[in-house]
Amino acid sequence: MTVILRDYRPRTDDAESVLHLRRLLLPFNLSTAEAVENGVTDAHPDSHYRLTLAEDGAGGRVVGVLRAGIDHQAKQPGQGFAVVLVHPAHLGQGIGAALLRAAEEQTARAGARALRVWALDERGRSFAEKRGWEPTGHALHYLGLDLTTATLPDAPPLPAGFELRDTSFLGDDPRALFDADAEVVLDEPGSVGWVLDDYADWLAHDWNDPLHDRGLSSVAVAPDGRIAAFTTAQSDGEDRYRSGMTGVRRDFRGLGLAKAVKSHSLRKACATGHRLAVTSNDDTNGPMRAVNTWLGYAHGTTEVEYVRPLG
Repeated sequence: MTVILRDYRPRTDDAESVLHLRRLLLPFNLSTAEAVENGVTDAHPDSHYRLTLAEDGAGGRVVGVLRAGIDHQAKQPGQGFAVVLVHPAHLGQGIGAALLRAAEEQTARAGARALRVWALDERGRSFAEKRGWEPTGHALHYLGLDLTTATLPDAPPLPAGFELRDTSFLGDDPRALFDADAEVVLDEPGSVGWVLDDYADWLAHDWNDPLHDRGLSSVAVAPDGRIAAFTTAQSDGEDRYRSGMTGVRRDFRGLGLAKAVKSHSLRKACATGHRLAVTSNDDTNGPMRAVNTWLGYAHGTTEVEYVRPLG
């Protein structure tokens, strides 16, 4: 089979093709065609983000997808990332290797000093290791919760003076949530540290993300008016819900606020007709793993991170 690598084409059926492959290989992920499109057309220029499609030259079917770019929010510059997906019916035909080479070339041209990829299964891990990639020691667990049968535990009582709210109360000025996010991301586990220091970028790509559901995202407001803890929620607009970033500011840890905001958000997801909740957490994030277990999430799959220096 002849395979052609080409760039993603906005305003075509490419978004649906990418979405189909994502849902097939990453059932614990959440996306929509609009989110795929916006990810390309509204990408931050410093991310050098591109979608590359591997297309069957005979039938025109998309059989592989590459997401690659520069993590422009990393503490250390030059951190490239890549995600390679190949249709199960077309494994072993060199498509993954071709996409990975494209990722190395693309990110190196953009100034990457190292490239990180995630291997989904044993075959993917063997593929990476045979090509000289080294594991970073980080794994990402994907979890699922059937909201049609789940019995959510009662959240611990809030400390005196605290209040649970959804983020829609912030209106058009969510700066308070950005400030909380910017603090807790400094403690986010991972092989690359991150810094949030661009409010306009955060507004464009987090707050105004087409998947972000402000009515389902929850915050715990402290007596002094600060957002003490939060969980951001995403929805596909139908019946799938994803718990994204959850964080508790340093001054308020140990009060049960992570359980409170996540439980509050999940209950609202149930009430609005969502049937499946998905989330993920780093293998080293013991406290969040414990919270997700308490909520009833079940393990779905695990990705292992690999890195390779460039240049």
